[in-house]
Amino acid sequence: MGAPTRSRRAVSRVPRGSRGPGGRAATVRALRARAVPPQPGSPDPVLFLAVVCLVAVGIVMVASSSAAKSMEVLGDRFYYLKRQAIWAALGLVGALFTSRLKYWHWMSLARPALILTIVLLVLVLVPGVGRSSREVQRWLGYGSLAFQPSELAKVTMTIFAAYHLSRREGIARDFWRGVVPLVLWTGLAAVLILEQPDLGTAVTVGGTLFLGLVTAGARLSHLLLLGVGAVPVTFWAIFAEEYRRQRFLAFLDPWADPQGAGFHIIQALYALGCGRLFGVGLGESRQKLWYLPEEHTDFIFAIIGEELGLVGALVVVGLFFLFAWRGFRAAMHAPDTFSSLLAAGLTGMITLQAVVNIGVVSAVLPITGIPLPFISYGGSSLVFSLAAAGIILNVSRYTRGSGWW
Repeated sequence: MGAPTRSRRAVSRVPRGSRGPGGRAATVRALRARAVPPQPGSPDPVLFLAVVCLVAVGIVMVASSSAAKSMEVLGDRFYYLKRQAIWAALGLVGALFTSRLKYWHWMSLARPALILTIVLLVLVLVPGVGRSSREVQRWLGYGSLAFQPSELAKVTMTIFAAYHLSRREGIARDFWRGVVPLVLWTGLAAVLILEQPDLGTAVTVGGTLFLGLVTAGARLSHLLLLGVGAVPVTFWAIFAEEYRRQRFLAFLDPWADPQGAGFHIIQALYALGCGRLFGVGLGESRQKLWYLPEEHTDFIFAIIGEELGLVGALVVVGLFFLFAWRGFRAAMHAPDTFSSLLAAGLTGMITLQAVVNIGVVSAVLPITGIPLPFISYGGSSLVFSLAAAGIILNVSRYTRGSGWW
């Protein structure tokens, strides 16, 4: 599998970044002037299979983890399964679209998408416009058609960062023209997300920006400055709200409050421990029976560990490893700076969420409320994660050398 040699040579002539006058428009003209092959190669098969397997695991585990509660509360044991299957189908359609849309079109869409995202994040906070549930206000829409703009923000902020850092050679090393504008836009989005409140997503957006700057070659001194500045801001966000403070202290010692703030962590560890090597069997979890909260959303990995054991948990971790490997591989072999930063940023965004979620469930990190990509129940997360995966797959079609290895 792979594009003809002539096509790969054509790809290699694409300038890495927008050099000289013309900026983004010059880069787009160069790409459209057959700098990329008119017949792109096939998308990365390993990346595609990893995503499909993760979605399949998610559908199965949502069905298993939610059946008992949904039957008792809603009278339909397949309530969450049916909704997740519908969202998965819509997400796969979205992934098909983004995998076919030539990646350089996102350059012209980066700014409008950013502005739209900020507007939507503001609308979420408007009384009577944004929808609330359990004292958080994160949704727009009506009924089952509601979605979370913060999930859209993860994708659009990454696209904008890739566009901004590829506009001119070396802009990532320019603190005032390269780093500061990105920090300001990201900070604005993060503040609006914190107001919902949603610290986990705000941290994801900030962490993705930091990974993007590292990938783009930002100066070490600038990265250290951002890192040092982020520490007090993060601790302020944690201790500004009582429930966040309790969660953080419970992470340090969950047994100090086993029936309160430490309950989530203790029940998750019980679930992982009960699974042992091969698990108690699919559908046989005991912790999902009103012991472990958020068993089909943020803590679904604990149910995976309980029902499928260490082996099943490692399979899921391995699938995320495959996703990260092939996504960063596409970034490394991408034809130009924008596509390289785009693939690396979206891969890093999804991988970061997976690492944080698994770290929270295994009590390595404090509870943040970040879902497990492709697997946790939730339409917004699943649809936008699949759309991001589709963009990475499109970049992989233009890489120098494609196939299974």
